Amino acid sequence: MAKKTTKKTATTKAKKTVKKATTKRKPNAAFMKPLTPSAALAAIVGQKALPRTEVTKKLWAYIKKNNLQDKVQRRNIHADDKLKPIFGKKTVNMFEMTKLVNKHLS
Repeated sequence: MAKKTTKKTATTKAKKTVKKATTKRKPNAAFMKPLTPSAALAAIVGQKALPRTEVTKKLWAYIKKNNLQDKVQRRNIHADDKLKPIFGKKTVNMFEMTKLVNKHLS
C-alpha cells in the first residue's frame, strides 16, 4: 500500500513541474516603459523614446562596434568622445555603466 501513495505523489509532482514549465513570465512594465534619452545619450541610441532594455542593447552594440571593451578586463569599458559625457570618466565597469546611463533617461 505504501507503494501506491509514493506512485501517486510522484505523478502529482510531475504534473506540477509540467505546469510550471508551460506558464510564461510577464515582462515587468517598468522595463518596457519608453524613456526619452538626454542629448548626449541620443547621439548613440537615437532621439526616439525607448525602453531601458533597448537602450542597453543599442549601447552594447555601439561599444562592440567601436571595440571599446577592454581586451584583458572584459568588464571594463573605455569611453570615447561620445561616451565621456554620459559616463563622466575615462573607464567604467559594465555594472556601473547601467547606473550612469539611467541618469540620462527621463
